[in-house]
Amino acid sequence: MSDTPSFTSGHVLIVAFEGWNDAGEAASGAIRTLKDELGVSPIAQVDPEDYFDYQFNRPTVTTDDDGARTIVWPHVTAYGPEHASAGPGASIYLLTGSEPSRGWKTFTHEILEVMDDAEITSVMFLGAMLADVPHTRPISVFVTSENAAVRESLGIEKSSYEGPVGILSVLGDAAEKAGIPTLSIWASVPHYVHNAPSPKATLAIIEKLEELLDITVPRGDLPAESAAWESGIDALAGDDDEMAAYIEQLEQARDTVDSPEASGDAIAEEFERYLQRRDGKDGRGPAGPAGDEPWRPPTV
Repeated sequence: MSDTPSFTSGHVLIVAFEGWNDAGEAASGAIRTLKDELGVSPIAQVDPEDYFDYQFNRPTVTTDDDGARTIVWPHVTAYGPEHASAGPGASIYLLTGSEPSRGWKTFTHEILEVMDDAEITSVMFLGAMLADVPHTRPISVFVTSENAAVRESLGIEKSSYEGPVGILSVLGDAAEKAGIPTLSIWASVPHYVHNAPSPKATLAIIEKLEELLDITVPRGDLPAESAAWESGIDALAGDDDEMAAYIEQLEQARDTVDSPEASGDAIAEEFERYLQRRDGKDGRGPAGPAGDEPWRPPTV
């Protein structure tokens, strides 16, 4: 591994799982977009029997074009390029599926073997978390890394998060210990629309991937879906005064943070005022509990 890790050359593995790490299906949606647009095919699949609790991740039944019914089991699949990469840029590999329910250490060992077989040189982890953010503003996307050389190269920070983690953290720790540099990309999804897929957050993750990988990914229907998603929430807020007022508070806090004249103290004071307003009611947003402090991006 070079002293300056690169995500624009070599074999880059992009990872996202459905479940705990995937608010608004933003991360898994980004992987689906990449899978549809980049011309990849399956190269490995783990045995679901070893890693899934089927009462938690239940298999589903589908009907194909011929009318035959098929059981689809929870799975994790790795995809690789169908053809050797031509020209500049990285060869993109993908790993996606449902977050495993058990056997994380064994699962991680198996995924490391897949990485070794594919000669993976770096890994990007995608995630999305619910946050106190307005749907009307650009989706915040945070990039962090546990690798000092990656942080120096890209000018990013190390996550300060402490608390429960998902399989991304376990895989990231194992990859770093194996000498494979990693980074994490997390999108913030408005918590008051947590039940719906968030194409706007998916689009934000895709844009950040393009920036980091120096590639162009066809957008497909994502821009139109993103606009429809935002318009739909606008319509809901138009019929709910409490929700509209709450969104306005979030907008004010976000605009203060984004303003050119905002200092660190001003940002901190604005969030303190926001928390006081929120806690003065009942500690909740219109659609459920919020956290005790402004959201911070978790580790991978």
